[in-house]
Amino acid sequence: MIKNILKLFLLMFSMFYFNSCDILRSSLFEVSSWEPGDGWHPEPEKITVSLNFSRAPDRASVERHFSLTGGSRVRGTFLWEGEKMTFTPLLPLEKNTDYTINISAEAHDSGGLSMDTAFERSFTTRPSNERPFLLSCYPSMYAELDDERTQVRLGFSMPVALKTLYDNVSFTPSMTGVWRLEDDDASAIFTPSEPWTRNSRYEMRFSTSLTNNNGMNIGNDFLTVFTIGTDRENPRLLHARRITKGGDILPLDRDTRGYTGAAELPAENSEWEKEDRLSLVFSKPVDGLTVKNCLSAEEASSLVMETPPGYETEFIFRFDSAPVYESRFVFRLKAGVKDNAGNESRDEYIYRIFADGKFSKPPALAGIRMPMAPGSDTDPQLCCFGIDSLFEIVPIADGAENYPSGESVKTWIELYFITAQGASIDQFSLMELFRVDTSNNVLSFSPRQIKTENFSAEEPQEDWENFQRIEISGYLVNSPNFGVVNFQIASGLKDSLGNKNEKAIGISLVK
Repeated sequence: MIKNILKLFLLMFSMFYFNSCDILRSSLFEVSSWEPGDGWHPEPEKITVSLNFSRAPDRASVERHFSLTGGSRVRGTFLWEGEKMTFTPLLPLEKNTDYTINISAEAHDSGGLSMDTAFERSFTTRPSNERPFLLSCYPSMYAELDDERTQVRLGFSMPVALKTLYDNVSFTPSMTGVWRLEDDDASAIFTPSEPWTRNSRYEMRFSTSLTNNNGMNIGNDFLTVFTIGTDRENPRLLHARRITKGGDILPLDRDTRGYTGAAELPAENSEWEKEDRLSLVFSKPVDGLTVKNCLSAEEASSLVMETPPGYETEFIFRFDSAPVYESRFVFRLKAGVKDNAGNESRDEYIYRIFADGKFSKPPALAGIRMPMAPGSDTDPQLCCFGIDSLFEIVPIADGAENYPSGESVKTWIELYFITAQGASIDQFSLMELFRVDTSNNVLSFSPRQIKTENFSAEEPQEDWENFQRIEISGYLVNSPNFGVVNFQIASGLKDSLGNKNEKAIGISLVK
């Protein structure tokens, strides 16, 4: 009986023990939820890690077996709230980094129940895990280039970091320079600090360490080979041309006497206007600084290059100040103009210019006319004097009806001018510069009004119809004295086209 009771007790204990284990195992010790969660987190400085456990954990065990790594282990502090653990990094997490959370299976709850499997989750502060790759490269493999200042251009599938270009791109032979980024940092341009060496083979390579802005490396080495300096053709001047103010382009004839050995007259290009410009056109792009250094304007003011410095086929020049009317000068382009391959022009070019443009002629006085009897209604007795009438007699009578001594007589003086085509005399300039000077106080003239129409004398002077006529009316006071009368226009007389006579002009007569 006792033996049967013992068997029954053992059976009941076994049933209780194994049922208790099943109840215990049906509730696993594991992480039920976690933060910050999978994927990309754009603000790493705000990230903390929190874990919720399915059972009350042994806090020391969990902390001992917990790790957060992002290349290296992250140090931090723990905070517990019931079954929730929060891990706060001592320093903010970094951008463009992949992080892994790990709790080994040896961590256990407060009852000693271990985790069935280790807990491991990942998140990132990197916007994309995609690697960059090279889309384009200039110069391409085995390219032959003539430009000694060629820029290297790389196009990537996504933005790259500027520092990584300096760290990972190299040239053989060595070349220093400056990198810059364009196209939202997806294009990299290298500008050499000095010209590439002519007739040289260069290698450019970069390693797998070149990274994009997210820290992802390119994954493959890259190499390109190019050669500098294959152009052997010397530049030549194709055209020298005159550009007018209106935009017309007219060719200039070259003086070739020194090249043909012939005894012909020098080629001269006439009708050069004061605002004309010089255009030089070359057979290939050349260095503007060498053009400027090789070009001169002999017997004229200095030339100013309007074309910005650089390599161009055409360069335009203007004078610092307008050439003197009817002056002759020479454009001389010496040998030594360089292209971007270092080739130099070998010939000298000479162009002879005559500055006699019809729109650039400064105003000149042709002659004067004035009445000897200004008060007459029928015959004012007009007398004219040309510019060559030096010391001719002006018959201003001392009679009561003409110019009585000491009396102010209303009269006029007509001035006839030779002007540039389409130009007219600046009246303000004339009134400012015109005067009548005399010796021995023979007379005085006070101007009052200037006219360009409705003249006192209806008809102009014969043979002077094509000159511009201007009348200056005023008051003349005669005297019984004899002497020289100078009708003067000081230097600086201007016309409507901006031409200016730089010399004093006038007519000297004798009374």
